[in-house]
Amino acid sequence: MEMSYETLIVEKRGRVGWLIFNRPESMNAFNLKMADELIDAWRQLDDDDDVRVIVNTGRGRAFQTGVDVKEVAEAGGMGNRVAGRERRDDERGGGMTARTNNVWKPVICAVNGLCVGGGFHFVGDADIVVASTGATFMDSHVSVGQVSALEPIGLIGRIPFEAIMRMVLLGRYERLDAERALQLGMISQIIDAERFEDEVQVLAEKVALNSPSTMILSKYAIWRGLEAGRTEALEFGLKAVRDFWDHPDNAEGARAFAEKREANWAPPRRPRI
Repeated sequence: MEMSYETLIVEKRGRVGWLIFNRPESMNAFNLKMADELIDAWRQLDDDDDVRVIVNTGRGRAFQTGVDVKEVAEAGGMGNRVAGRERRDDERGGGMTARTNNVWKPVICAVNGLCVGGGFHFVGDADIVVASTGATFMDSHVSVGQVSALEPIGLIGRIPFEAIMRMVLLGRYERLDAERALQLGMISQIIDAERFEDEVQVLAEKVALNSPSTMILSKYAIWRGLEAGRTEALEFGLKAVRDFWDHPDNAEGARAFAEKREANWAPPRRPRI
């Protein structure tokens, strides 16, 4: 079912779903409306079996600059601002990112410009992160009177601890360009800004060629490995591999390889969680 949004653009380009932050006049900062709409947008793309991979990016010169500070000021502080939001989360479930909404399709975070503060939620929870030549990364929390905790914790495992702490403690006085982000391992590829969305689409289409079900279950197993103990994660991984042996994609993948053709994959099988 197609849905319209005030703060987002959601569209399909072949097998690739695009979720685009669309508040360019506010540098794509998320207000309460965007936070609510993200729950519906992720579910819309996750429920569409024609979508095999999701790209998350922004309109304008910013990717995502975190919470709308003007909204916080008008509310009289963060506590007042989030009180209603927390009640809505309890009622509807989910959060703002694919990971917090239990979206197990592959997600590519395409940082097209400025990524600040809460924008790192979407970087840390993505599976593949790429950036344009004009991308800039900065954690300004401590410079505007906010604790920086959730976003940097989400980056643990992606970039070195010292780099996280330096970025957090220097706040708005430390900016990382795309080259530095690549050196640190925060992103895996830099794409020319002039061809950015076209090149990201090409990357996403390559991902979309693979078995939807195996990608979903592989992603689930790997994320579970990050969040659980090693022994438990390996036991789950072995079970996931064995349980998939009777899935039609298992035989179809082998036949397609032997016959040198593109596979005809079955509809995605989602993990039972």
